[in-house]
Amino acid sequence: MQRKERFQAFVDHFSSSFPEAETELHYSNPYELLVAVVLSAQCTDKRINQVTPALFQRFPSPKELAESSVDEIFNYIRSVSYPNNKAKHLLGLGQKLIDSFQGEVPESLEDLQTLPGVGRKTANVIASVIYNQPAMAVDTHVYRVSRRLGLVPLTATTPLKVEQILVKNLPDEVIARAHHWLILHGRYICLARKPMCSTCQISHFCAYFEKNKPKA
Repeated sequence: MQRKERFQAFVDHFSSSFPEAETELHYSNPYELLVAVVLSAQCTDKRINQVTPALFQRFPSPKELAESSVDEIFNYIRSVSYPNNKAKHLLGLGQKLIDSFQGEVPESLEDLQTLPGVGRKTANVIASVIYNQPAMAVDTHVYRVSRRLGLVPLTATTPLKVEQILVKNLPDEVIARAHHWLILHGRYICLARKPMCSTCQISHFCAYFEKNKPKA
């Protein structure tokens, strides 16, 4: 199967079976999503959703976050991965939002990446989820699944290269949703160590399955 055909099969399948895919992080405004995504690095969404209700109650806006301290923030996020670093990032994040962006979450990738704790992946999440831009955030699930499916070649060995190929080959109007399609498929079906190929509904256009399926 050619790559163009794989992309078409991918879009056709998920457009019909999972048309409203969205993040599993809980949030009610751009600021809350930004904080949740920063916290979610190398941590599960389930854990972040357990932590953020109390965090957002204490810090309902960048102003309260900016006026806090690393030690206080740490107490609210101690159960997430790398809480010391993330507490520092969140304090700096609140201060930068107040000092440079009037307390609003910026729209551009360039501005977003000036915020402490925000790299290209997080910036792409905010740009796509909040501002509906055709941006593709590449986390470990997106990286693994897109290469296994054959949407990108195995020679695409960096998140940026994977991002560029996906954005080039997906229609603009589905890029934001495709990010969630790949994440959720990787989280629940195409597991890192033991992909569930026997129950996968898209194995018929998967390059990994094609190569590794049992011989008749």
